[in-house]
Parts: sequence; C-alpha cells; structure tokens
Amino acid sequence: MTSRPAKIGFATSSPYEDKIGYYRAIRHGNQIFVSGTTAVDPCSPANEPRILHPADAKQQTCVALEECIRAIQGLGGKGPEDIIRVKMFVSRHENCEAVGQGFKEILGKHNIGEGGMIGAAATMIVVNDGFINKDMLVEIEVDAIVEQS
Repeated sequence: MTSRPAKIGFATSSPYEDKIGYYRAIRHGNQIFVSGTTAVDPCSPANEPRILHPADAKQQTCVALEECIRAIQGLGGKGPEDIIRVKMFVSRHENCEAVGQGFKEILGKHNIGEGGMIGAAATMIVVNDGFINKDMLVEIEVDAIVEQS
C-alpha cells in the first residue's frame, strides 16, 4: 500500500485568513492551489482589513499575483513558471482591461530560457455583487504544478 503525500498549508499575515480560517495556499504532492487572493494590506487589523490601491485595478492585480507567487515559493515552487491556471474575478466590467494589463505584466506569456516559460491558462469573470470588502476590485486564484522534491 502506498502512502498519500501529505497536505501542507501556507499562511500569510492577511487578516482574512485568521478571520475566516483558511490557508493562503495548499500543496498536495506536486500541486499547489492558491486561495482567492486580493490586495489586502497585511499590516491592517483583522477587525478592519484595508485594501492597497483601492481605486487601481491594475495595481491590485499585480499585488495579488505577487502574493500568489510568494505562496507558491513558500511551498517549494520556483515561482511564476510553475503557474498553470489563473482565475480572475473582477468586481466591475470597466476594470477588466486594467486587470488584464496587470496579468500581462506579471504572468504574460514569454520564454525564460532553457525550455521554460511563463504564461498560464486564464479566465476572467465579472462578479455581480462585489467582494467581502467594497474596495476590492479583483480577486485571483492560482493553480500550480511544481517538481517533486
């Protein structure tokens, strides 16, 4: 009988993780699943979380994607080259272009040498009634596959 790989969690200082009780990311075997990630100010109090760049969807996208990359690295991944799928949830249709620009800046498709590449399958969905915090303009989920260690 073979044993299943252990599930490993990665937490950050985001006040929502403690408030709601979830991990930023989970690794199981060579797969990493990053929870919905926004541009939450990690220094803000749990009882009153603040959002970075409250009126800038592109910057919120960049902050969220960089946080996702840190979570992947925290679970043994290399970084953006491990990301295979991204789901972007946008609060307003008019922010889609800015979110796309932020995505392209951080994860836009390009080769990084030695057969490696950055780029992912991606979906962008406009949500109907916004997010848990009215200043959130985008929330992003990421899936990654990493080399077994």
